[in-house]
Amino acid sequence: MLSIGEFSNICKVSTKTLRYYAEIGLILPDKINPENGYRYYSIEQLETMLFINRLKSYNFSLEEIKTMLESEESQEEKLYLALTRKKKEMEKQVQEFEKTLDELNNDISNLKQGKSIMSYLESIDTQLVEVPMMYLLSIRKMVHEYDFVEEYGNCFSKLFRKIADDKLTMLAPPMVLFHSAEFSPFGLDTEFAIPVKEYVTGTRDFCPGLCLKTVLYGSYSDLSSVYTKQRECAEKEGYESNNALYEVYVTDPSQVSKESELITEIYYPVKKKVSNI
Repeated sequence: MLSIGEFSNICKVSTKTLRYYAEIGLILPDKINPENGYRYYSIEQLETMLFINRLKSYNFSLEEIKTMLESEESQEEKLYLALTRKKKEMEKQVQEFEKTLDELNNDISNLKQGKSIMSYLESIDTQLVEVPMMYLLSIRKMVHEYDFVEEYGNCFSKLFRKIADDKLTMLAPPMVLFHSAEFSPFGLDTEFAIPVKEYVTGTRDFCPGLCLKTVLYGSYSDLSSVYTKQRECAEKEGYESNNALYEVYVTDPSQVSKESELITEIYYPVKKKVSNI
């Protein structure tokens, strides 16, 4: 048997932490002396503690680790699935850190050259294009930001099924129109749509007309920068909003392995401002 101090020293875990782990039922002392309350751990529990520490190093929560230890299912199979899922999460985090590091290096380089930290906006290309009328098969609903990914999958699955069932002809990639003029606690007025050739029940006319168009290669986290550049360009050239801003997903986000492979077209419908003079 090992005293709590010896167990603590071997596993490099403080006695305070061991007592907390006992409180939450993560790892209990093998024996407690009823006379003095001294806690003792078995030699076998050393590996349990090492297991806990290893999963903690992979950013598993204590609750997740406890569930793993208490599981009546095959621990090896459950552990394999959990580690595989955690690996994917960490790979995504690594990609995000690498992207942030690239941006940081670019900002440092720009500052060394006497440029503004916001000079990256100059590399965002915005073109004025005329977009013809199209028929949209769509689903429009209020969507919270945190539900967007799930709603994206659900709504487009329904739209693709209708296209297949009604034998419609898809003319362009899926798109999302944002009708909300401002943030609402009830979500954003969002329309998931697919341009089709046929005009049938469930479709509607959409006439974007004159638009500021930008093609984004990479992460959706850069969309705010695109929106900013488009608004600045519109203001500079004397344009104002004329319809719902919309995004066209040239590449399906569920079919790419890296965010850098994403291609998104952003359209900001505009019209010339009317002079008040």
